[in-house]
Amino acid sequence: MNTLTVIGLGAGDFNQLQMGVYKKLKAARKLYVRTVDHPVLDELSTEGLQFESFDGVYEKYNSFQPVYEEIAEKLVTAAAIEDVMYAVPGHPLVAEQTVQLLIAAADEGKVNLVIEGGQSFLDPIFGALKIDPIEGFQLLDGTSFSMHDINMRQHILIAQVYDSFSASEVKLTLMEKYDDEYPVTVVTAAGSSQEKLVTVPLYELDQSVEVNNLTTVYVPPVKSQEEALRDWTTFRQIIAILRGPNGCPWDQKQTHESLKKYLLEEAHEYLAAVDAEDDFAMIEELGDVLLQVFLHAQIGEDQGYFTLEDVLASISEKMIRRHPHVFGDVSVEDAEGVVANWEVIKAEEKGISDKPLLKEEYRASSALQTAYNYQKRAAKVGFDWPDVDGAWDKFAEEWQEFRHEVTNGTNTSRLDEFGDVLFTLVNLARFYKLSPEEAMLHANEKFARRFGYVEAKVKESGKPFSDYTLEQLDAFWNEAKQLEKE
Repeated sequence: MNTLTVIGLGAGDFNQLQMGVYKKLKAARKLYVRTVDHPVLDELSTEGLQFESFDGVYEKYNSFQPVYEEIAEKLVTAAAIEDVMYAVPGHPLVAEQTVQLLIAAADEGKVNLVIEGGQSFLDPIFGALKIDPIEGFQLLDGTSFSMHDINMRQHILIAQVYDSFSASEVKLTLMEKYDDEYPVTVVTAAGSSQEKLVTVPLYELDQSVEVNNLTTVYVPPVKSQEEALRDWTTFRQIIAILRGPNGCPWDQKQTHESLKKYLLEEAHEYLAAVDAEDDFAMIEELGDVLLQVFLHAQIGEDQGYFTLEDVLASISEKMIRRHPHVFGDVSVEDAEGVVANWEVIKAEEKGISDKPLLKEEYRASSALQTAYNYQKRAAKVGFDWPDVDGAWDKFAEEWQEFRHEVTNGTNTSRLDEFGDVLFTLVNLARFYKLSPEEAMLHANEKFARRFGYVEAKVKESGKPFSDYTLEQLDAFWNEAKQLEKE
């Protein structure tokens, strides 16, 4: 089998080219290069070196992956005929996707692959920037990375930033994590006589700096928490500090039990923001909900029982397991099919159990939610009206029984029958796919808002509530309703 040899042209100009690489390039019978846009090839051309480039392949596609795939295929085909050499910028094993595809082809037995040396662009860049990689660094592909890949506390080098469009894409991705004024350095031709370093605010990355295929963007590590407010690690550190020895006395004394009421309050406030369709309020209230989650996770870590990673692993594994139609090979037709499949998976997870069906449906925080859960669970085993008409009839029956007890019964019997009325109302909500808890929250919020208007009108008059009749107060209430409609 013929041999396909991959060799690196280095990251600089001809003067930085290793002698061994130079000799092998000169001795090559059939030489391919990924691109002629490299300073070493200019000098070698003047010496009469013959080579064939793949620059024409780039013009055929709108993205890089098919380009790399075609180059790899052409090289494997060429190697089936004779020994060939393939030269790439830098080092073959650093940021070179075509080589990775060739390695995969070699693993499948399609080609006999040999990878030779070559200086990567990393060494001269470390020297130009005067940074020590032992402090931690990331090498990212400017054509494909996302904000989720970024570790803001490490040195970040972004390669494949070769024109203004790619620089713009990199800028927009970085601005999802960093402030617009954050300093970034554009490094071009590091280690060569044309080496150039330009530091600019992030927002100018694609505007005032010239980039080419020898360009790497450097993003320095953040120096303070204030510079990394969009980073999850920052928030986790804040919570750990608040709970730590030199933290906040209030946060230090909290327990899972003491925080229960706050989690409920924050969830309700978020639901109110959703009802108000207020995006800014949703951001704030979701942050408050997230605070409760992180506090509980930190308490678990402080006590040695669980960590935030345990929480993430649990919910991630559950989402993958319960969505086989997304992460597996199960097919569902619609949302109802998803719900049905979800319930089957839940049942399989729990296995056969002798526990009462309603045991896990109780919610100490909400009687309304408990009633809803009880009815929903009972319905799953067939204990339910065949249609909503049965639920309406039951409501009418319980309403009459309550009216009867109001006239003829005791306070105890009235309480009992009123509970039955509420229970049937919850059942009606279930049939109409409404959340009774959410409906009650909405009603409470609406009452508070309208009564606040009534109270404001009374205070505006300078008179006490006692000076107003119910009809007058009700008129204020109707004004509030009309203003909401407008």
